Amino acid sequence: MRKSRLLKSCMAVLAATALVTGCGSSAGKDATTAAATTAAGGTETKAEATTAADKGEEVTIKVMVWDRGDAAPGTTVEKNTQTEWLKQQVKEKYNINVEYVSVPRSSSDDKLNIMMSGGSAPDIVFTYNQNLFNSFAQNGGLADLTQAYETYGSDIKKYVSDAQNMGQIEGKQFAIMKQRGVEAPRHTAYIRQDWLDKLGMQMPKTKEELTAYLQAVKDKNPGGVENVIPWAMSGRNDTEKGYLNFVGSYVNLEGDKDAYVYSESYMAVAPGAVDGIKKLNELYNKGLISKDFATDTQEDIYKAQVTAGNVGFFLDDTERPFDYITVLNQTAGTSTFVPVQCFELADGSYRTPFEQRYGMFVMVPKTSEKKADACMKYLNWQADPEVAENIVYTAEHTRDDNGVPVKFTEEELYAKGYPKTCDDLNIVNLAMDWTTKKESIVGKWEKEYPAVGSLDWFSNFYDVRSEGKFRFPVYSNISQAEADYGQNVDNMMVEYVYKLVSCTPDQFDAMQKTEYDNLVNAGLQKILDARAEYFDTIK
Repeated sequence: MRKSRLLKSCMAVLAATALVTGCGSSAGKDATTAAATTAAGGTETKAEATTAADKGEEVTIKVMVWDRGDAAPGTTVEKNTQTEWLKQQVKEKYNINVEYVSVPRSSSDDKLNIMMSGGSAPDIVFTYNQNLFNSFAQNGGLADLTQAYETYGSDIKKYVSDAQNMGQIEGKQFAIMKQRGVEAPRHTAYIRQDWLDKLGMQMPKTKEELTAYLQAVKDKNPGGVENVIPWAMSGRNDTEKGYLNFVGSYVNLEGDKDAYVYSESYMAVAPGAVDGIKKLNELYNKGLISKDFATDTQEDIYKAQVTAGNVGFFLDDTERPFDYITVLNQTAGTSTFVPVQCFELADGSYRTPFEQRYGMFVMVPKTSEKKADACMKYLNWQADPEVAENIVYTAEHTRDDNGVPVKFTEEELYAKGYPKTCDDLNIVNLAMDWTTKKESIVGKWEKEYPAVGSLDWFSNFYDVRSEGKFRFPVYSNISQAEADYGQNVDNMMVEYVYKLVSCTPDQFDAMQKTEYDNLVNAGLQKILDARAEYFDTIK
């Protein structure tokens, strides 16, 4: 992380002022006031329109915030320019004092579980884990937000209502759902365009054509590297990203029921999936997939191989490669990897699982039930797209010609006393006007990730990643079987695939049977049966 030298002279100011400020900038109270007149502002007007009823009696709420270790020098994740701006806005509008409580991002669910069990959780907490939310709700650990939502949730209803059904259990609202912004697929495949060119091959459109490319990479080594890896894969055991799209292309989902029963977590055991896993096993044993991928649980080796220029193809979370392919691009002096869609279904079409519109489950613990109204006011305030934009991009930001917020660089954020990830403080709404427009989205990517590719690169990226857009049906229900066995089965499922991919061909059939039986014994069949039964009751 880069440290701004300007900040070193500001520590005394940081300690002495009510707002955390940044030297050499207009951060702090002056910046907050000025921000209300910027193109993205509006916060001052909204505060002036606040009624006495909105303000109510003074109350203090504690709000969970992720700690990624990326606070500006001299600040903390709980106290920085952005958190102080939020505190000031909420205090002026609602007479609510906000205190932030940090939780390590890498172990946030584990920490949340401990706090909830011990009765020490902040007044507002959140998770992406539906099973965890359901467990809290079913065990009486969450405040019923139904009345608070009806009374103080007008902007949530107006701007993010489509996502809210996932926070309901038996008609009661136990969580406010964060709505995602730009629609995106879960995972995307990337291929070396320059290697395709050197090999004289066209962009693959099918798995057969991909296999031909992978074999050519191994045989001809178009990059002239010492350790060529046609398909790089890691052994992260908390995600299916390395194989899901490929294996899923062997599965025929006959209708919504199949799509629900075998949604993402269970796709690897859907009818036909074993054929996809067997194909991966074949590629692995031909030396086309990273030899020791299963031991690379932290992705360190995988990323190092990609950035070293040794890799011809990989699958990852859609925009995650932006963090590391830039290193290779800078070394090569040109764009290298491009997105590719080549996992065709039996009928020749594609199925690309997209993220659901809902994101996090934002909850109020039962121990904070008396503060439910205050918590709802805080969340409802964040639902307004203007407010949401100022939280994500800071109240000092501007917009470009396409109306897209201009993101400060890491160095600029740190100089002003902001954390690198201000968007972590936005826990309700990422959907803004520009998030539905291709031109705006592509232009934003180009400005924020110039080392990844050109405007044409990102336009192609937008189109390719969207081919075969598909969303698995989701419901707020979690069966008892899934609550009891779901997390363990999910973990075992990834191990099931890895073991089968990396075994010898003669071991495959016997191992598949043994490992599948282990899944069944761990509760898999009970989960699948319960999902099928639930679907039948609602249809």
